[in-house]
Order: sequence, then structure tokens, then C-alpha cells
Amino acid sequence: MHFNRLDLNLLVALDALLDERSITRAGERLHLSQSAMSGALARLRDYFGDELLVLVRRKMVPTPLAELLHPRVRAILLDIQTTLETRLDFDPATAQRHFRIIASDYVLAVLGVPTVTRLAKLAPGITCEFLAQYAQPTDLLERGEADFMIMPKPYLSPDHPSLKLYEDDYVCVVWKDNDRVGVSLTAEEYMALGHISTRFGNTQRLPSFEEWIVSNGGHARRLEVITYDFNSAIQLVIGTQRVVTAHRRLAERHARFLPIRLVPLPISLPMPRLTEYLQWNQHQELDPANRWMRELLVSSAERPDD
Repeated sequence: MHFNRLDLNLLVALDALLDERSITRAGERLHLSQSAMSGALARLRDYFGDELLVLVRRKMVPTPLAELLHPRVRAILLDIQTTLETRLDFDPATAQRHFRIIASDYVLAVLGVPTVTRLAKLAPGITCEFLAQYAQPTDLLERGEADFMIMPKPYLSPDHPSLKLYEDDYVCVVWKDNDRVGVSLTAEEYMALGHISTRFGNTQRLPSFEEWIVSNGGHARRLEVITYDFNSAIQLVIGTQRVVTAHRRLAERHARFLPIRLVPLPISLPMPRLTEYLQWNQHQELDPANRWMRELLVSSAERPDD
């Protein structure tokens, strides 16, 4: 389809090129050959009368015009996507829709489980795909490649709507036969134990929220095991004298099935409550299906065991 002499398919190519800043990677993203992407870039350059991407020190760098066009092109594509997916007569019982949700393994366990259970009953045609969080989680939301993001407030984008889902706090988790821990822990006993913690990231190992809080409080813990997700951290205390500081909701879920005990955090080591937020792209604000899914996630957070 052409509009004002421009093949609108070229907007998809332009968005991919400016995102990836590579003809090869943009072609892989759109399942096009390198020659096809080179041809698309040539036509875009001809239409806009601008190089759009220039080679600087072996890297493709957008021109000032390309920088100006990028957010506008993305907004156009998201508006088109929303228009095509919108149905005034949305009925969850018969709707066919696929939602992509960025969330940690902790959120997946405590919120994803009740959500997909409800979906199976209320909307069997609606499917979900949970995406792992990474260093820049808002990128997928901005590009329309994720429908929702569930994160603490510091990780949210200021450019898109959000709402508070739920609050959680922290507890200590130990093996049920841990004879070094009774029904409570002092700060000294807590610090003397071997600890299990979680860190995220590949090239940059980002500490988990609880580790950051303790470290910035001036307390040096002895980290004996470091893992990459919250669920495995709890399981790794089994058969040991170690402790893991975990989200209460997640710990209580695991305690139903695993040989573990929950012990309150020492009173002298207070941690602020964790608040998880739901965020979605502003272009999906009025989409009935998106709005229904938001309501489902809220109800799952408020009543996970219903």
C-alpha cells in the first residue's frame, strides 16, 4: 500500500533499521535477506532525501532526521497495530488474542499461575507469553513487542500508563531441619549464616533488590551461593544451614510443597515493602482486550487463590 508516494511497508523496515542500526540484524528481525534490506534503505533514503543511517567507525549511526523520525514512525506502527486488533464487541469467551508479558520468575510464580488458571476458564482463546526481564525492559514495550510489563516503580517508563498491582515484604527462608535457626533470628545470627542470593544480567551482574538493600545498610553478608532466579534461590536452601531472604508471597507458595520454614527478618534489619506495578503502552490504553487483561491481572493479584 502506498501513501503520498511511500510504500507503507517501508515504515516497518525503517523502524527495524533504526532499532537495530544494522542492515543484517534488521533483515533477520523481519525475515528478509540482506540485499532486500539494503534495497529498502536505498528507497527510504531516496524518499526522505537523507542518508538516515551513516557509517561511523564501523557502526551505523542515525542522522538527525532519522532520530526525529524514529519515535514518530514507531507511534504510527503501534497505532496501526492497535487499530487492527481492536474489536468493539470484545468477548473474552470467544476472543482470539496473544499477550506478551515481561516479568521476573517471582512475578510469574505468584501472579502468572493464578492468571493463566483464570484464562483457561474465562478466555480459552487468549494465550500468554511470559518474557524474561533484562537490563532495558521498556524497550520491548516501546516497540510494541510486549503488551505488559510488571516491575517495581523505578524500572517503569515515565511515558506510559501504569497502575499498582500489589505489595509484598520479605522473610527469611531456611531448610525445615536447619538446626542453627529457631523461630526467630537476631541480626547477629542472620549475618553469621551463609546466604543464598540472586543476581541478574549477563554482561552486567545486577544485584537483586534485597541484596542491594542489605549492602547499602552497611551489612556485609557471606554469600555462599549466587543464582540467577528467585525460585531456585529458595530451593537451594534445602539440605543446608544457609538462609535466603525471599519475597513473602513466593516463599509461602513454595512452603506448600517444599521442606522449608519461614522465619521473620530480624527487627533491626527492616526492608521497605516491595510494590509491583503493571505498565502497558499508551497506544493500548483504550483497547478493550488490553483493558480486560489488565483487570484480570489486578484481580489475580488481589485474590490469587480464588
